[in-house]
Amino acid sequence: MHRYYRMDVQPNLFGEWRLMRKWGRIGSTGQMRSLPFPTPQEAAAALERQRSAKQRRGYAKGTLNSNQPR
Repeated sequence: MHRYYRMDVQPNLFGEWRLMRKWGRIGSTGQMRSLPFPTPQEAAAALERQRSAKQRRGYAKGTLNSNQPR
């Protein structure tokens, strides 16, 4: 099955930093979740922990192309 998992760290309008996660089957809308963090360093550390967990489960770093949902 062709799946995607996208993560990004972004600031919000209230001074928090968010780890944005989006996942699903390629070609579908998928699901999204965001987790708040007080500092960008904490959000980046959470992103790295999540990236490591996904790599252990078989996900590989890919490139975003025009056929993938954003």
